[in-house]
Amino acid sequence: MNYSIRTMTIDDIPQIQNVAKTSWNYTYEGIIPKDIQDNFLVSAYNDEMMKRRLEHSHLYVAEIEGTIVGFANFSPVKEHGEIELGAIYLLPEYQGKGIGTALLSEGIHQIEGINEVYINVEKDNHIGRNFYDAKGFTLVSEFDDNFDGHILKTVRMVLKKLD
Repeated sequence: MNYSIRTMTIDDIPQIQNVAKTSWNYTYEGIIPKDIQDNFLVSAYNDEMMKRRLEHSHLYVAEIEGTIVGFANFSPVKEHGEIELGAIYLLPEYQGKGIGTALLSEGIHQIEGINEVYINVEKDNHIGRNFYDAKGFTLVSEFDDNFDGHILKTVRMVLKKLD
């Protein structure tokens, strides 16, 4: 499967919104009620928020023949080389094909000054947990997260950067 990884542009916003909605609905079915998912997606992935993310964070897209099939969103690097992986989403039919790994790797290698990559993932998100475990992330903590009135069991993990 031929795909390319590149930096996101403003023209990618509609396709990113589609990937976010599709992957969220697939991943969180039975974990987060649909109306809460929809509320989150509208607030986190509306046009204005996506423009803000583009200006203030690092976004990479995975593309196949002109169609975006996944993306990753990294925060700016903090003082001690810490960075947050706020999102890494793929359309379900492209999961397990190395594209998520390529997105993670692109961020780690392109963003200067990273020592540690942190993520928060819902404990019952087995797709995400298995991915992060396989990439060498380790457990930092577990906590309850009030997500729009729905309590999620959240796991915080870290990947220490390997040179």
